[in-house]
Amino acid sequence: MRPAPIAIPGAAHSDARPKPPPRPSYEALRVFARNPSALVGVLLLAAILAITLFGPMVLEADPFEIAAAPMEPPGSELLLGSDYLGRDVLTGMIYGGRATLLVGVVAAVLSMAIGITIGALAGYYGGWVDETLMRITEFFQVLPTLLFAMVLVTLFTPSLTTIAVAIGVVSWTGTARLARGEFLRLKRREYVLAERVIGAGDARIIWRVILPNALAPLIVSATLAIGTAILFEAGLSFLGLGDPNVMSWGLMIGSNRPYILTAWWAVTLPGAAIFLTVLAVSLIGDGLNDALNPTSRGRA
Repeated sequence: MRPAPIAIPGAAHSDARPKPPPRPSYEALRVFARNPSALVGVLLLAAILAITLFGPMVLEADPFEIAAAPMEPPGSELLLGSDYLGRDVLTGMIYGGRATLLVGVVAAVLSMAIGITIGALAGYYGGWVDETLMRITEFFQVLPTLLFAMVLVTLFTPSLTTIAVAIGVVSWTGTARLARGEFLRLKRREYVLAERVIGAGDARIIWRVILPNALAPLIVSATLAIGTAILFEAGLSFLGLGDPNVMSWGLMIGSNRPYILTAWWAVTLPGAAIFLTVLAVSLIGDGLNDALNPTSRGRA
């Protein structure tokens, strides 16, 4: 008769496979979800987007229509009052948010596309390509960006398209330097050298191998670029270089600025909307920076 096996504590679980480590995307999401300021930014931005996207479906009106007497205070005839022409401030803010956010997103996408392309080519090829592209970057970097954008908008008919293009053309230099640094750091990694060994072309290595691994800081830069573009659009509209046929928050501030002492709500409320939008984007950008930073994930 064979003796019974001796029970060893923990032996029943000795064959259990160790749990695989969580994926980096899950870890980043976990860190982001534990960041209170980032969640505040998400909720705030979601509320602003909901109002500007779905508000016009509920409040069907013309933001340029005269709805009351000029400079009526909030709560009299209109909820948020009227501006110096008698236009409804609430309607203007709802419809103006669409134009402001659209310009901000389009300009940020254009800025990121230009910056990533130039930075990727400079960092990957190096040599005279790097020198040439970095000298071009430095040329644009020393230009006064607001003045350059004003010149570009003035040369063409002011519209949302020209404003977005002008902002994107003058605000890509920081992204280019960031992308260049990431490509210089990653292009000598083992997986990149392995791609070269198997005969992969430069286009595949740049856009499908290195760029996905360099996206973390670039995503953070993209969120901050949206806030910068919104402020740029507001500044151009404040100076009278916005599209006069499309209501925007910057246009509301610029057209009502001579009456800021008598109709403060027509300037303060759209200014507060710009402030809250940029604040929400900045909080999300900071949260993404913490979530996508491996050091921060290790501390969380």
